[in-house]
Amino acid sequence: MSDIDLSTARTEAEWLARLDELGDELGCFTPLGAHHAAFFADGDDTLIVSFETIADCRATGPDHKPLGLLVAEAHGWSHLGLIARAPRWYRDREVLDFFDAQIDEGFFESFKRVLFYGAGMAGYAACAFSLTAPGATVLAIAPQATIDPEIAPWDHRFTWARRLDFRTRFGFAPDMLDGSRNAFVLYDPAQTEDSMHAALFRRPFVHMIRSPNLFGPTPQALARMGLLTPLIELAAVGRLTGLKAANLLRKRHDDPTYLRALTHAIAKTERPGLTAIAARRAMERRRPAKALAEPVA
Repeated sequence: MSDIDLSTARTEAEWLARLDELGDELGCFTPLGAHHAAFFADGDDTLIVSFETIADCRATGPDHKPLGLLVAEAHGWSHLGLIARAPRWYRDREVLDFFDAQIDEGFFESFKRVLFYGAGMAGYAACAFSLTAPGATVLAIAPQATIDPEIAPWDHRFTWARRLDFRTRFGFAPDMLDGSRNAFVLYDPAQTEDSMHAALFRRPFVHMIRSPNLFGPTPQALARMGLLTPLIELAAVGRLTGLKAANLLRKRHDDPTYLRALTHAIAKTERPGLTAIAARRAMERRRPAKALAEPVA
């Protein structure tokens, strides 16, 4: 196990510097312009390609490692992580050139199984760059199809990103899935913009997984409930199905945050009986704070 500690880095620059050192130990680290970097950890012939931000990485747990790396390390898999410092949808020329280079070098051909994973902005990138590895599996959580204002003028959440180029190489994410073996797009239909983006991904080979009423951003809700890791693991070994995803998503019925939000939503409908049932369920799932401090008898 490496002695390099990412968790005590005080700044983004220091965190990246330590990730660079970790890359020297495990594989390699490649800066990609001012806003991105690529990290590779060598393992077996299963590869997870994850797209994450520094903030995402530092929120995964006490190690502050990329989620893709944590999953890969647990199974001895290889990991290629594209790390973003800014919300630029991985559209910088250096990132595009990096993936073109992987095509030229046949990098992905050396792996038996390849999974592209990302959420939100990173979900867009996971779909868009999956074209570089024909036969790969894609798992995208609430991805955008594009921020091009002529295609998605209804999405006003990221107006600052409309100046980015979504029309050249690897531009329109749904079209880039044509070479994938399987693609899974998980979204919450209650999130209007996410649902509209998801509609643009509909293809015969794309599995649309609805995760309704998570009462918040889908990636954060899934992370809170501990569902991202099992979803990635199942997808990486070719065992993810809509039914298995649905079974995992039932865990929200035991999540206190979800149950509290559900109780508030039901209360607004003025149905006291149903509200009482939901509130009781939420109270049952809440861990008493005192119990954590009491010594074991």
